[in-house]
Amino acid sequence: MENNKVRNIKRLGNFELPGFFNYPPYFTLQPSRATREVQVRLWKKLILEYCRSQRIYIVSLEQDFPLFSNPAIQRSLSREAKEAFLSALVTEGHAEWMDSNCNKCLILWLTIQDWANYILNFVKENGLGSTMPVEDIRSGFDTRGTGHAKIKVLFRGGSGALNLLGIFYHLGVVRHFSHIQPFSGPELRGKELAGIDSIVLMRALRLLEQKGMAAIFKVNDFEGVKFCL
Repeated sequence: MENNKVRNIKRLGNFELPGFFNYPPYFTLQPSRATREVQVRLWKKLILEYCRSQRIYIVSLEQDFPLFSNPAIQRSLSREAKEAFLSALVTEGHAEWMDSNCNKCLILWLTIQDWANYILNFVKENGLGSTMPVEDIRSGFDTRGTGHAKIKVLFRGGSGALNLLGIFYHLGVVRHFSHIQPFSGPELRGKELAGIDSIVLMRALRLLEQKGMAAIFKVNDFEGVKFCL
């Protein structure tokens, strides 16, 4: 006898899906206000958790996105449903529309304010010094070993980069880099920052700058930030 039982999708790669993902009604916007509130809440949580686990910062409504369809139950979210769930995240500061037509959405599992706090606390807790290259923040600071390894980023790109050293000295940047404390242990905390989207990072740094907690500077192709610790 043929088994016609539908096989549910339990995982997307290494991400465990919630039970409602295999329940068809959740792929259709519910007319009842109370039911829709539950539906929206569940989808908001799912989108944030999935994007965070997979390091996804931008979701396009015009391209395939794993969460927006479930082939096992032959269901897909409508454009209206996608926009409704993402708009709910926008309202809470956990997403931002990147265009006026609401085709692309920047996902913020941490709000910009939370990202700003995270960066500032990370710099303080790890004694990284008050001045550093912006790109180092995006690295997540997973460098292993001890010493001032991060300063090496200044000299990437050939001898031309060495000419920046004199400029940094006059700007007072070099002496700030000299205050970076050696670090030890297998790795520094801050993996949440690894690969952070450049838009999100700069938004967070500019927020700190507006509050007088940081100053972003640029010399030729080098972009750095000085934290007011």
